[in-house]
Amino acid sequence: MATIEKITCPHCGGTIERFKNPIPSVDIIIELEDESIVMVYRRNEPVGWALPGGFVDYGETLEEAARREALEETSLEITNLKQMHTYSDPERDPRHHTITTVFTSIADGTPRAGDDAVKIGLFTKDTLPGRIAFDHRRILLDYFKKSSKS
Repeated sequence: MATIEKITCPHCGGTIERFKNPIPSVDIIIELEDESIVMVYRRNEPVGWALPGGFVDYGETLEEAARREALEETSLEITNLKQMHTYSDPERDPRHHTITTVFTSIADGTPRAGDDAVKIGLFTKDTLPGRIAFDHRRILLDYFKKSSKS
C-alpha cells in the first residue's frame, strides 16, 4: 500500500496528497589499475568513508548518474560500467528510504576529492576502513565475494 502524506498548500490552504516513495540513488565501485577501490570521506552526515555515489537527477538514467557522481566526487572518468546489484533496505540510509543501484567500473588516473568528499582513500578487501557509512561495507563485501578480489 502506498504511503500518502497530506500537506497544506502554502498558497491556497487546500490539502495536497503527496506520495512518499523511496529515493533512487547510485553507488559506484571504482577499481583502479592496482586493483584498489576508491572511497570518499563524506563531508556531510552521515560522516564516514563511502563509495562515490548520490541521488539520481530527474530525467537522468542510472548510468548517467553513476558517471556524473563518479566525476563529481573523484574527478575520474569511469569506464566498463556494469550493474552489480540493487540494495533496498529501508534502513540503509539514516536520512531517508533510498534504493541504490550499485555499479562496478574501472578508471585510470589519480582520484581527487570533489563535491561533498573531504578526501579520497584507496582500499582493498584487507584494508577497508573502520567507519564506513550506509551499507557500503556490506556492498563491498558482496563485491569482493563475487569477484574474488583481495
